[in-house]
Amino acid sequence: MGSGIFITGTDTGVGKTFFACALVELLKQAGYKVGVMKPAETGCDQSDGKLMPQDALALKEASGCEIPLEKICPYQLREPLAPSVAAEREGLIIDIDRLMSVYNEISSTHDITVVEGAGGLLVPLLPSYTFADLARVLKLPILVVAANRLGAINHLLLTLEQAACRGLHVLGYVLNQMENELSVAAETNREALSMLTGVPCAGELPYFEASRLDRVDLIEERLDFRILQPLLRRANT
Repeated sequence: MGSGIFITGTDTGVGKTFFACALVELLKQAGYKVGVMKPAETGCDQSDGKLMPQDALALKEASGCEIPLEKICPYQLREPLAPSVAAEREGLIIDIDRLMSVYNEISSTHDITVVEGAGGLLVPLLPSYTFADLARVLKLPILVVAANRLGAINHLLLTLEQAACRGLHVLGYVLNQMENELSVAAETNREALSMLTGVPCAGELPYFEASRLDRVDLIEERLDFRILQPLLRRANT
């Protein structure tokens, strides 16, 4: 079985999927066979009578993974709500054993499997079961993506504290610039965080224009690969 990593965020809309896809493409270019998984995706649009989980589809396209989309994303839900709530409103119950089985299946045929959560660590898959719980049972180290803006310090420190309380291994965090204009908060967040946590910053990403095609180059230039070495060493064994 290959190694794995869990990508989470400090909130929804912080650039998790953008970062996860770029990381997947970068690992693929480095010669790794990369699997992907999005355990549950909500707010899925319907096309030709089928729900289309856009984040999961982006991960699949980035990786070239041949696993069917319905396995990459076992739970595709219509309403843009927490998965537990969206599932309940559709009369479904998310089966954690099923998610574990799918992850093991994907991981068994890939060097590295990148799993992307929804929202943050404490978003519930079941009324009393969160993505943090899933990362723990899958025994995956986590990488946290935070929007580099005012409020990032508090949101990130709360996420890191919860990860520690739940026994999760945090590889590092990524500060992602979401706006074209660089604010004073964005300029100073990294230094402030370095004084407040021993968790390393894995990278500080600039604003990315949708028209640019070189997101892999952008990530490669700014991601500290030393943080990923334990993951890559395991993938090579």
